[in-house]
Amino acid sequence: MFYFLLFHFIYNNAQIDLLKYVKPIIGSEKMGHTYPGATVPFGAVQLSPETDTLAYEKNGKYNGEVYQYCAGYKYEDKSIVGFSHTHFSGTGHSDLGDFLIMPTQGELQLNPGIASNTKSGYRSKFSHLNEIAEAGYYKVKLDDDNIIAELTSSTRVGMHQYTFQKSDQSHIILDLISGIYNYDQKNVYTYVRVINDSLISGYRQTSGWARTRTVYFAMSFSKHFFQYGQKNYDSTQTYRGFWNKFNQNKNFPEIAGKKIRLYFDFKTEEAEKIKIKFALSSVSQENALQNMQIEIKEWDFERVKTEAQNLWNKELNKILINAEEDIKINFYTSMYHTFINPTVYVDINGQYKGLDQDVHIAEGFINYSTFSLWDTYRALHPFFNIIQPSRNNDMIKSMLTHYDQSSLHMLPIWSHYANDNFCMSGYHSVSVISDAIIKGVYTGNENIALDACIKTSNHRNYEGIGDYIDLGFIPSEKSRVSVSNNLEYAYDDWCIAQIAKKLNKTEIYNKYIKRSKNWENNFNKTSGFMQPKLSDGSFKKEFDALSTNGQGFIEGNSWNYSFFVPQDPNGLIKKMGGKNKFTSRLDNLFTMRLSDSFFSETEDITREGIIGGYVHGNEPAHHVAYFYNWAGQAWKTQAQVRNILKLQYKPTPDGLGGNDDCGQMSAWYIFSSLGFYPFAPGSNQYVLGSPIINGAELKLENGNIFKIEVINQSEKNIYVQKTLLNGKQFDELFLNHSDIINGSKLTFYMSSKPNKNYSQR
Repeated sequence: MFYFLLFHFIYNNAQIDLLKYVKPIIGSEKMGHTYPGATVPFGAVQLSPETDTLAYEKNGKYNGEVYQYCAGYKYEDKSIVGFSHTHFSGTGHSDLGDFLIMPTQGELQLNPGIASNTKSGYRSKFSHLNEIAEAGYYKVKLDDDNIIAELTSSTRVGMHQYTFQKSDQSHIILDLISGIYNYDQKNVYTYVRVINDSLISGYRQTSGWARTRTVYFAMSFSKHFFQYGQKNYDSTQTYRGFWNKFNQNKNFPEIAGKKIRLYFDFKTEEAEKIKIKFALSSVSQENALQNMQIEIKEWDFERVKTEAQNLWNKELNKILINAEEDIKINFYTSMYHTFINPTVYVDINGQYKGLDQDVHIAEGFINYSTFSLWDTYRALHPFFNIIQPSRNNDMIKSMLTHYDQSSLHMLPIWSHYANDNFCMSGYHSVSVISDAIIKGVYTGNENIALDACIKTSNHRNYEGIGDYIDLGFIPSEKSRVSVSNNLEYAYDDWCIAQIAKKLNKTEIYNKYIKRSKNWENNFNKTSGFMQPKLSDGSFKKEFDALSTNGQGFIEGNSWNYSFFVPQDPNGLIKKMGGKNKFTSRLDNLFTMRLSDSFFSETEDITREGIIGGYVHGNEPAHHVAYFYNWAGQAWKTQAQVRNILKLQYKPTPDGLGGNDDCGQMSAWYIFSSLGFYPFAPGSNQYVLGSPIINGAELKLENGNIFKIEVINQSEKNIYVQKTLLNGKQFDELFLNHSDIINGSKLTFYMSSKPNKNYSQR
């Protein structure tokens, strides 16, 4: 009791400095797809170092090495090529990397050079010993020219500070060719206007993962440059007009082309600092300049850094935990990851570029982008419904404006920068919207939201939906991901049914609850697995439950996907032969030994990233450890959850067992370490697990506090003996959302031995 009184007193009187527990340089086991950049929570600018510039293609084919650079930064690299302003956090595919800036001294070089010989270009060696990465701040020494680089940001403006040595040949390079997942035709066009000797603006158009993307910028220097120039590396442009009447390569104020690098020259004194403010806009150069002028008015780098870190501390203080140091690092680094994406996608005046490529005004909400929904519907958005409900409300309104502006009349699938890249499967905006409506978070017109969900779900020419509606399954001849699509559509349709039920739309409810049972059509009772079906309704004969290729699944195999029925766990248990056979299947999943041939098929999974055959780094199985609760063996859920927490999350540079995927892996950690998880978003219930913390307080937006107390917590005491809710015996394995939001106290009593009677409740 004393602990909670003291904890509550500290919480309500001052913020605790939690930044020391955030370690931004934590990536995946194999790739390191998070980045150590300077951003504020949900910031439009995500300023970070790039450690290489590999092309998407090599000899006309996909370059497998580029996959390691989804976030631009790879921990194992020894050189930095510059600092760019837009990034994804932990994704398995990529884009962005806009507006790369690099300070250099000595002879001017406009080519990045190669890692094995950093002197061959403008890149520089660096050491992690001279690198500091914090929430909202990054610092590194560029060894080749002995330059100190520092980064911080506001929401829409990145701020650089470079400390130079004395030289008459100090340069700042702006590389408008560089990008992540670049290929020869990706840069559509670039425009730069030199307004005066300390201010430039322009835009960059690219066609990549986002097919039609334009980003405007304004760039201001704290010191006047004495000369500048550019080089256009495009040799394919046939027509150049009559601009060759001018020498455009040096001190020319209007620059345009596809492949441009610029340089700005300075004379610097010893330890002189040159600062840069770099603002972004989706609308115009004028808006970018306005964003800069309002968000960062002066040149006080330390003030901007302090404000950025105060914003992070405010967000991190929404949950206070009592735990061991390593767990605190994992927990608050996870919170940091969950508050990076989605990103603000609106200028300070309320304008943004919509999916229709026109300019719109966000009235009454903040518009967001970067929706990695196949990943984040599972735990990230449910986490927001507890800790960030107002933001999640705005995110849903952003999804609905996306729908309004879409020529296809579809909610976003995977969207960023006024584009839908349609990556992955399902239509999981539906899940996010349903979860928020069921939990009372969404404040807009629920009937309009339901209509958008229904129309998206009936888009017959999108990835097998027509066959799904007509046949109840998707023929494998027509789709290489036929089974996973069918399973995910069925879950999403269950989510639509939950909205309809709340709104008393009985006919719609009946239709979609029936569609939600389509998962049964891919279940082969003979094999006990989900399998692809042919058009004639027969199961495809060539089948390997362990293979990830050619079996009808995306980023997974049948062993993992056969458990993807979060909307009907009891129905799945029955199909698999009852509780005993079901738990035996789960046991096998977590204990099997995979051959090396399994890993040769996968780009993003290593042996360290799995437990038995359970692939935690790919999200379709994130709920699976909690399935034991429905089978009367909750103690096995407790054991497996604690095992996953221990093995798949570590406070090291290779600390994640897979891609973080815009915060989903981290949201799983937060929920599971607190002792509960949103098994089926769209429901108002959370399933209980085994907390790894000693206690926690969640400060909610409505002013209430949800408390978690864990008695007899230790590394060995992983089993729950009993639970109390507000001091009374709690004989349930499920927690209601209202219990959290209304402010309650959940108490776990732990032991080293399972309480199997508790498991049978």
